[in-house]
Amino acid sequence: MRSDPSPSRPFMVCRDGEAVPGGLEGAVAAIGNFDGVHRGHQSLIRMALEAGRPAAVVTFEPHPRTFFRPSEPLFRITPEPVKLAILRRIGLDGAFVRRFDARLASLSAGEFVDLLAQDLKLSGVVIGHDFHFGRGREGTPALMKELCAARGLSCRIVEAVRDGAEPVSSSAIRAALEAGDVARANELLGYRWFVQGEVRHGDKRGRLLNYPTANMRLPEDCRLRYGIYAVRAAVDGRPVDGVASFGRRPTFDNGAPLLETHLFGFDGDLYGKVLDVELVGWIRGEEKFDSVEALVARMDRDSDEARQILATDRTASMIE
Repeated sequence: MRSDPSPSRPFMVCRDGEAVPGGLEGAVAAIGNFDGVHRGHQSLIRMALEAGRPAAVVTFEPHPRTFFRPSEPLFRITPEPVKLAILRRIGLDGAFVRRFDARLASLSAGEFVDLLAQDLKLSGVVIGHDFHFGRGREGTPALMKELCAARGLSCRIVEAVRDGAEPVSSSAIRAALEAGDVARANELLGYRWFVQGEVRHGDKRGRLLNYPTANMRLPEDCRLRYGIYAVRAAVDGRPVDGVASFGRRPTFDNGAPLLETHLFGFDGDLYGKVLDVELVGWIRGEEKFDSVEALVARMDRDSDEARQILATDRTASMIE
């Protein structure tokens, strides 16, 4: 894939009701939800990049499952801002973000392809082998190929990417993160999973323990396992190693879940800044300690283990 685009080649986002930017006219677009932008998604994107035209994705917000089953919150691996940041970093020219609502859900398969050809002005599409589209999921990959041919669009269908016997999927990555197995999640993603959020003021307890932290609230749908992780953050464009706790602080207040990141050797002010934090490795589950002294002693060991994990990890980064 391309390297990170230069500032002279901006990443363009085209939403409902907006004219297609000149730089995206005639694009070849991979189509999907792209939650996680994992290795399977990247195989579609790679094919769009190799087509010799502007390369983009067509993606949907909110996630269609949220529209169809609003009472069942979906753990989003990559909320929209993170997803777009990854797509830019991969080297795409842009993204068509379509609002998934009753109007879009009601389109027939043919009307959906008309949208691609006429409204988005695409020259071709790339889809997965199991992609379904149109009202009631009536459209199949074979039908997509037929409808595209009738409208002068190219259509490429990509087979599943597997990791051993298991197909790479967003659901498998969610399950790994819910178990705290970030190493497995990162293997399926092809890069270190990261979260993004604004650093908030806390109760400053970490400073009293000689472990100052940058505190972030993760999305309410985040079901990452509570525990301690080896992490790496991007601070003013440079990577900084650290250790983080995600959970409710049972030793103190058992409050709302927070990601509390201690950055090794960092003494700057991050309040109000948006921070990207990669989760690199699992250390242990969240625990309640009988004393502050016991907690600090365990935090010292956690920090040593985090340094060991970070020194040996070679997974690709999307934030550096």
